[in-house]
Amino acid sequence: MAELTSIPRLLARNSRAYGARPAYREKEFGIWQSWTWSEAEAEIEALALGLLDIGLSPGEHVAIIGRNRPQFYMAMVAVQSVAAVPVPVYQDSVAEEIAYVLDHCGARMAIVEDQEQVDKIIEIRGRLPGLSEILYVDKRGLRKYDHTHLTPLEQVQEMGRASKDRHEAELNRRRDGIGYDDTCVMLYTSGTTGRPKGVVLSNRNIIETSKASAEFDKLTETESVLAYLPMAWVGDFIFSIGQAYWCGFCVNCPEQTSTMYENLHEIGPTYFFAPPRYFEERITILTIRMEDAGAIKRGMYKWFMKLASRVGPRILDGKPVGVLDRVLYAVGNVLVYRPVRNRAGMSNVRVAYTAGEAIGPEIFDFWRSLGINLKQLYGQTEASVFITQQPDNEVRADTVGVPSPGVELRIAESGEVFYRSPGVFVEYYKNAESTASTKDAEGWVATGDAGFIEEGTGHLRIIDRAKDVGKLANGALFAPKYVENKLKFFPNILEAVVHGADREYCTAFINIDLTAVGNWAERNNIAYASYQELAGHQQVLDTVQAHVEEVNRSLATDDMLSGCQIHRFLVLHKELDADDGELTRTRKVRRKIIGEKFHDLVAALYDGSERVSTETEVTYEDGRKGSIKATLEIREAKTVPVEVKTLEDVVEAAE
Repeated sequence: MAELTSIPRLLARNSRAYGARPAYREKEFGIWQSWTWSEAEAEIEALALGLLDIGLSPGEHVAIIGRNRPQFYMAMVAVQSVAAVPVPVYQDSVAEEIAYVLDHCGARMAIVEDQEQVDKIIEIRGRLPGLSEILYVDKRGLRKYDHTHLTPLEQVQEMGRASKDRHEAELNRRRDGIGYDDTCVMLYTSGTTGRPKGVVLSNRNIIETSKASAEFDKLTETESVLAYLPMAWVGDFIFSIGQAYWCGFCVNCPEQTSTMYENLHEIGPTYFFAPPRYFEERITILTIRMEDAGAIKRGMYKWFMKLASRVGPRILDGKPVGVLDRVLYAVGNVLVYRPVRNRAGMSNVRVAYTAGEAIGPEIFDFWRSLGINLKQLYGQTEASVFITQQPDNEVRADTVGVPSPGVELRIAESGEVFYRSPGVFVEYYKNAESTASTKDAEGWVATGDAGFIEEGTGHLRIIDRAKDVGKLANGALFAPKYVENKLKFFPNILEAVVHGADREYCTAFINIDLTAVGNWAERNNIAYASYQELAGHQQVLDTVQAHVEEVNRSLATDDMLSGCQIHRFLVLHKELDADDGELTRTRKVRRKIIGEKFHDLVAALYDGSERVSTETEVTYEDGRKGSIKATLEIREAKTVPVEVKTLEDVVEAAE
C-alpha cells in the first residue's frame, strides 16, 4: 500500500486488479457507454502524452469546465499524470466568474465541453495572458472557429499516441516523481462571503481521507455511484475520483443534467450523495404526484407513511418494533415504500449521505422512514470533505455524527468548531493571510460554524454558521438556517431567508417553488402569467402563511430556538438567483448580499408596513441586465408565547 501515493498510481493498481471491471459509464444518444479500468488507463495515458506534446509543464494549472463526463474525470487524472494541477470550474459560471478563477490560478490551458464554454473563454481571453490552449470535447458549432489554439480533446489524444516513443520516458519520470504531499487538485470555495478562494489539496489529503471514509462505510470495488454534482465541488471530487480510485468502483455519468433523475433510476447506485435541496425537490415532486392521484391511492399513501414515520427508522436501525407493526410495515413496503424508493432511483442504495447545509429534520426522517440508509456528514472543502460522519445505527436528524477516522474536534470558547485531520488543506492559493487566519500552526482549522459536542454520545451538533448565529434583542438564540430548513420542508417553499439578529423578533423572505405552486394553480384553474403574479396571489399567500405558522408551532416546542418564531413575512417577487449574486453556485444563501440588496424590504418588515413597493435589478439568461418592479404584501403570522432560552443556557444544559 505504501506506493499508492497519487491518483495515477491508484489508476495503475486498479488497471491491474480490476482491469475488466467498469470504471466509467456514460449514457450518450440513449445508449450506455462503458470504459473498463484498463481502457480508462489507456485513454488517460494517451491524453497525458498529448499534453506533454503540446508543452504542459509541471505545476501548471489546467481549468476543467463542463458537466460530469468520463472525459473530464480522465482529463483530470491525465493532468495529474504530467505533474500539473487540475482546476475544475463550475460549468454554469458566467464569463466574469470564470475569468476570476482562470486569472487567479494562472491557468495555462482550459479543457471545456462545448461551444458554450468555448465562447465564454474567447470572451475573456484577452484578460488571460497565461492561457495558451483551449481543448474541447464536443465539436458541434465550432467548425468555423479559429483553431490556432483551439483543439479537439480526442485530437490531443491521437497526438499522444503518435508521440508515445518520444514522450513515454518523460511521462514515466513525471508520474513516478509525484509525491504524497504534492498538489492533487485545486478547488475554489463557493464564495459565500466574498471572492472564492483556491483551496490547495495534496495527494495525502485526498487519499488518506478517501481511505478512511471508505473503510468507515465498508465501501468496495462493487459500489456504483452517479456523478451529477458539479465537478468543481469537493464532494464530487472525493466521491468520483478520491473514493472511486481508492476502492476501484464505477462512476456513472448522466446523459444530460436534465436526465439525471431518469438515469439515476436506470443505474440504481449503491452509494449515493445529494445535498438537502435534492431531497427537498424529490419530496415536492412526490407530493405533487400524490395530489394528482385518486382518493384511494392518496389515502393509502398517507396511512402507510404515517406508519413509516413511526416505525421505519427504528426498523432501519435494528431497534425493537412490535410484530404487528413489522407486518404492516412489510405490507407498506410492497404497496408504497418500495415503489417510492424505485421512483427515486434508490432501490439499491446501501449508503446515502447528505451534506452541504443542514437538512430539515422532517425531510431527513421522511427518507429514512422509507428504509433508505440516509445519513449526515459534516465537511468542508478545506477538510477534503469529511469532518464527521454518522455511524450506522447512530443516525439522528439533530446531529452530524462523530469525528471521521483520523479527525480531531474541539470547540472554542466562542462556540466555533475547530478540527484537525490528514485531510486538512495545504493552503489557500496566493492568500497566505487567509490561510493563517483559518489554519493555525498546529493544523487546527476554524470551520466558521457554531456547535457543541454532546456529552456521552460524542456526536457533534451544529447550530448554524458562526457569523449568522446571534441573539435577538431579548437575548434569545438566533439561528436562521435551522428555521429556514423547517420552512423549506413544505413543497410550496423553495427558499427562505430569516432576519432577526439584534432585533425584537424574527421576519422572513420566502421564495415559492414555481413547480409545486404552478401545479396547484393548474389543478385549480388559476391563470397566471409570471412567477411574480403567482407569488402575489392571495391563496398562495394564505398557504405560505399557514406553513409559517406551522413552523412557529414547531419552534415553540424547541428549547433552543423557540425565540426564532417568525412574526412577519413577505413572498419575494423574484427567485433568488446565483446569476444575480444572491446565491452561490452551490445554491447557498449569500445572506449579507441579500440583506443589502433588499434593504428596503427588510426595513418594511420591521416598521409595521402592510405593503412595500420595490424595484430590483435582474440578470437575464443572455447576460443582459434589467429590472422588475413590484408591490409586495407583508403578512403577520401567529406566534406561540414561550419562555425563551439564551445560547449560554442551551450549551450549559448540554454539558
